[in-house]
Amino acid sequence: MSRKGNCWDNACVESFFHTLKVEALQDEPLMMRDQMRQAVFEYIEVDYNRTRRHSALGYLSPENFELKNSA
Repeated sequence: MSRKGNCWDNACVESFFHTLKVEALQDEPLMMRDQMRQAVFEYIEVDYNRTRRHSALGYLSPENFELKNSA
């Protein structure tokens, strides 16, 4: 954070939380805390970090981007 009230500082986090809500949680029934924690963990570790394509990586998944750049 650079200064108080600078809305651009957390734009990437706000974008991530929007994606999380829309793709993972929007159509789910209400869950207990442990179930919600597991659902968020699985979304981040399985879908978001491995298979979801990211525009900043040339529309490759992070896993494919790492494989492409490490070879």
